[in-house]
Amino acid sequence: MSESSLRAVGWARSLPLDSSVKTARDWARDHLRSLGWTESAPDTADAVLLTISELVTNAHVHAHSPAHLVLTWDSRCLHVSVHDTSSHLPAPRPPDAERTSGRGMLLVDALADTWQARPCPDGKIVHACFRPHASAGG
Repeated sequence: MSESSLRAVGWARSLPLDSSVKTARDWARDHLRSLGWTESAPDTADAVLLTISELVTNAHVHAHSPAHLVLTWDSRCLHVSVHDTSSHLPAPRPPDAERTSGRGMLLVDALADTWQARPCPDGKIVHACFRPHASAGG
């Protein structure tokens, strides 16, 4: 394998509508632990878990769709991707004291190093990237 080749490890999980967001967090926490992030980069691990909560909740509540969660670690960035069947792309909205929801993408924007949403033929994918502290392993 050449130096320019990408080496990555990844995990995928489908979360049907009747699954809980806690199921997604627990599953992801196990993988973050396997990367050493829960010990060496706990703040980043918490940011990843909160982002996963928001993205899976959005898929279930707003898209009325199962969530397909993929984590990929490429030694520089943990890529968190959630696919759902809605073509509506999310965007951060200004907070409104009258609304009890609608702050999820503001959180994702604040927590992730980068994020994007893009359409695909059967819905959309929301992707966030997290870079751990220099001491995190993987």
